[in-house]
Amino acid sequence: MNNIGIAVTLPEKTCNDDLCPFHGSLKIRGRIVKGIIFNATVGGNAVIEKQYFQYFKKYMRYEKRRNKLHAHLPLCIDVKKGDSVTIAECRPINKTASFVVIERTRK
Repeated sequence: MNNIGIAVTLPEKTCNDDLCPFHGSLKIRGRIVKGIIFNATVGGNAVIEKQYFQYFKKYMRYEKRRNKLHAHLPLCIDVKKGDSVTIAECRPINKTASFVVIERTRK
């Protein structure tokens, strides 16, 4: 099992996915984002929804916004729709995904 350099809980299962940062050769770099699984297929891609606040100076208030990011879901991490996850940036894996799921934080 590879050390990815980030303090996360290691997956219990093992996989032979080459695009897994724990069991394969994928390197992690850049941003780390927390979000909620919007849609997922095991061993494929996952869509993560990230919520944030945008400040409006004119009205002196915040507006809630959301953004969707695509990430690769390794076989060793078991998640479902609605789970809270942590994703990390990596090299571009396919046309839309430049992130990989590294941890399920809660159900």
